[in-house]
Amino acid sequence: MVEPPRDMRMESKSEVRDFTDLVVWQAARAFRKNVYLVSRGFPKQETFELGSQMRRAAVSVTANLAEGYGRFSYQENMQFCRQSRGSVYEIRDHLTTALDAEYITPEQCKKLDLEAISVIKLINGYVRATKQRQLQSAARK
Repeated sequence: MVEPPRDMRMESKSEVRDFTDLVVWQAARAFRKNVYLVSRGFPKQETFELGSQMRRAAVSVTANLAEGYGRFSYQENMQFCRQSRGSVYEIRDHLTTALDAEYITPEQCKKLDLEAISVIKLINGYVRATKQRQLQSAARK
């Protein structure tokens, strides 16, 4: 399994120049890599079914964080974060399907599920921080 980034400082304490600087995006990227690794072990008939669904959802997590970062408004950024969070929940459901079909072990499922929950918490924190920046911006006007 790929480990999430070691430096888990808050985005507000470090300079963010690009979406790749966001701790939430870095953690989601590590999660995406792990989803890919696990789905490679699925049976051949699942390559274009469940495995593909999981990989597309994992790509959606990081892609929506990146797209939201590139949007003009705070509201749009938060909406893309919510879509990203929804994709993490989708992966969590796919993990239970993979577990029930015995494509992954209970240990693999638990490890990825805990990683998913961690990513969800980071997304929630990023949404809260974005909302706070929006409120601060409005107060300055």
